[in-house]
Amino acid sequence: MVTDWQSFAEALAPPVPRRVTVSVRTVRAAIESVLMGYTRVELEVVLADELKLSWTQGDSPSNLSYSKRELIQAYTEQWTLPQLIGLARRIVADSDAGPGELPALLAEHDRGGGVGAPVKNLIFAANGPKPELVLRDAVNNDVEIVKNAEYCLIYDQPLPPEGLTFRHLIEWWRAREGLGDHDDRTVGLSLHHRLSTSLAGNDAERLIFTTYSERYGKLGFDIPALIPQVYLHYDPYTLRQRGTETGPLARQRMDFLLLFSDRQRVVIELDGRQHYSDDRGNADPSRYATMMAEDRRLRLAGYEVFRFGGQELVGSGAKATVAAFFDALQERMG
Repeated sequence: MVTDWQSFAEALAPPVPRRVTVSVRTVRAAIESVLMGYTRVELEVVLADELKLSWTQGDSPSNLSYSKRELIQAYTEQWTLPQLIGLARRIVADSDAGPGELPALLAEHDRGGGVGAPVKNLIFAANGPKPELVLRDAVNNDVEIVKNAEYCLIYDQPLPPEGLTFRHLIEWWRAREGLGDHDDRTVGLSLHHRLSTSLAGNDAERLIFTTYSERYGKLGFDIPALIPQVYLHYDPYTLRQRGTETGPLARQRMDFLLLFSDRQRVVIELDGRQHYSDDRGNADPSRYATMMAEDRRLRLAGYEVFRFGGQELVGSGAKATVAAFFDALQERMG
């Protein structure tokens, strides 16, 4: 039997916070709930000008046959969860409408971990001598390459909350190379060729890169870009300069990086013999230990790390193995 004292205590107890479910359906519904507060005319301006959404339908967003809800859905048709989360962040930060349930959904989403700090510098696709860097503005973390800049690429645009897609890279490459009159496919092929030059002489890495690149043709350009040869650390000193006790920073470059959102970063590494043996082919436990220590550091920083053994990428089944991995990874990351 429940006593009066028990009832009194329960009445005074703080309410248990309601856990929210973060899914495409719940985030989409919360976004629509906020945006429905605008008039039809206001909504056109908010979606196109304030939230910078791209219209991909065959007609015009000014077509009044679209209701407000249908207009929102047309802009975000087939969006993934990271894309919707990115839009939710922009709405909370920039929209004049009340945020509704979006802050609670974002807080629950962020409980899942990931990297908290934003991307500041993305230096990748190195295909020659190591670049030499200086901090042009140490206060703002502005990096400038003063030597060997021609051998690497720098993505100098703000990272969108929904991550870095191949379409984002295409638009950046179009502007960088002056390809304004060319269609997305032509620009994408030009970019693909430049990125692949950073994998020259490594058939296993090229297999991973080529297998993923085929997904752009099947799934479109709005999926995360597979970025090769990304600088993780930059250590200007050689082993002789730094000394044998500490040595240069380990794993200065990642084989591949996927940015599923501003928080979700996936590192893919290919383990060749140099990761676990010395120059004579003998087992080297110290090299393996260094590699594992760096993996732990990355995971604790919020990165996901996946490794392929060299033998997995040899033989007739290698391509299917890589393709199945990317299918499972995409499903897991939403």
